[in-house]
Amino acid sequence: MGSFSKVVLLGNLTRDPSTGTLPSGAAVCEFGLAVNRRWKDADGQMRDEVLFMDCAAYGKPGQTMGQYLKKGHPVLVEGHLKLDRWQDDQGKARSKVRTVVERFQFIGRGDQALPGQNRAAKPAGRRKRTAAGNAPTADLIPQEVLPV
Repeated sequence: MGSFSKVVLLGNLTRDPSTGTLPSGAAVCEFGLAVNRRWKDADGQMRDEVLFMDCAAYGKPGQTMGQYLKKGHPVLVEGHLKLDRWQDDQGKARSKVRTVVERFQFIGRGDQALPGQNRAAKPAGRRKRTAAGNAPTADLIPQEVLPV
């Protein structure tokens, strides 16, 4: 049987990114991402849940993210899950799941322009035809997703 690990998250950075360089010379950027989920419970009450994910981006994406993102900035990331295991100072086994970022998309913040984005001249989004085949609609797939 095959396996599949794919994650798409949209959230806000919980802290400024931490950047560095691996022994191989590749850039690495580590950051926390807060992702909100809202749902209605069995009693009809709206509930909120926040998931805090640790993320890491390597190479050019890591370099770019470290340069432009700050605490509070929204970002869409796409990648895969990785389980990190280690022993703490007391010898206790520890582990956590992190998202390894393969692609990402800067998300606009109100009237603020992001890198390479001119608010006066908005870039045309990708277009697709509706099921009826008539009027085109804007595709929600991000245009500027950067590959690893």
